[in-house]
Amino acid sequence: EVQLVESGGGLVQAGGSLRLSCAASGFTFDGTAIGWFRQAPGKDQEGFACISLSDGRTQYENSVKGRFTISSDNAKNTVYLQMNGLKPEDTAVYYCAVWFHRYCDGTFNYWGRGTQVTVSS
Repeated sequence: EVQLVESGGGLVQAGGSLRLSCAASGFTFDGTAIGWFRQAPGKDQEGFACISLSDGRTQYENSVKGRFTISSDNAKNTVYLQMNGLKPEDTAVYYCAVWFHRYCDGTFNYWGRGTQVTVSS
């Protein structure tokens, strides 16, 4: 059974940092990609970071580029999201998702239950 479990969310002041984790199980990392997306109340879902678990290639949306870093520890089947310079507009539920191909293209195959990130001003 494929499972993705996010952790590390919380309440932080603007300018602060958090590191989210996405623990994956039920599939092998090789040939897949894991990404993060978020959803704030009343807003559309926003995919913003992706890492290919085959070649390590990363991709970011402009809204987080330079502030967020996605990385993976393949031995631990875990993907991380280091978030620095957090802003109130980063407040959302953060989800990780897996694509069963090399990059985060098209619709993802599975996603987790999410972790809340709240940034106070």
